[in-house]
Amino acid sequence: MVAAAIAGMVLPLAVLTWLGSPVLGVIAGLAMAAPSAMIVLGIRGQNAAIAQIEGQPGAALAVLQQLRGTWKVTPAVAFSGKQDLVHRVVGRPGVILVGEGRRSRVRALLRQEARKTARISGDIPVHEVSVGHADDQVELGGLRMHVMKLPRAMKAKEIGPLDRRLHALGGSDLPLPKGPLPNVRRPR
Repeated sequence: MVAAAIAGMVLPLAVLTWLGSPVLGVIAGLAMAAPSAMIVLGIRGQNAAIAQIEGQPGAALAVLQQLRGTWKVTPAVAFSGKQDLVHRVVGRPGVILVGEGRRSRVRALLRQEARKTARISGDIPVHEVSVGHADDQVELGGLRMHVMKLPRAMKAKEIGPLDRRLHALGGSDLPLPKGPLPNVRRPR
C-alpha cells in the first residue's frame, strides 16, 4: 500500500517538475497518492475476505453477490444433503450455473439444473462453472473475473425477463426447520 502511494506521488511530481512546475507536481502527487493507496487497500481487503470464507458452504454465493452491474443472482437453485450447492447467475453472458462442493456430486447437480434451465432459456447459452481447486474447476478467488470474462450473448434489457422466466421454474426450498426454535429461553 505504501509502495502504491509512493508511486502515485512520485510519477506526477517527476513529470510536472520536468515540465517546470514543481508546486503543481506536489499537489498532483498528493492527489494521486491517496486514491492509489485506497485501491490497493480495497484489493487486499477483498482477498482477505475471500481467504477467510474459502471452504465454507455459500462462499461462491458471497463472491457472486459482489458482482457490479446488471447481474441477477439466485442462491441455491439446487442442492444436495451434503451441502453441495448450485447458484444461478443471469447476466450479459447468458445463464451461468455455479456449483460448489465435492466435484462429482456438483457435476451431477450442474447437469440436472442445466437441462431444466435450457428448456426455459431457449437459444441463450447456459454456462456451467464448478468452484474448487481441481484442474477443471475455478478457484474462489478467480470466480468473479471468470464470470465477468465470459463472452456476451445478451443485451442488458433481456436479463430481467429471462430472470423472471427462470424464477417461474421454481427452485428447491432449502431444508430449514419450520416453526419455533426448540430449547430457546425467553428473557423475563
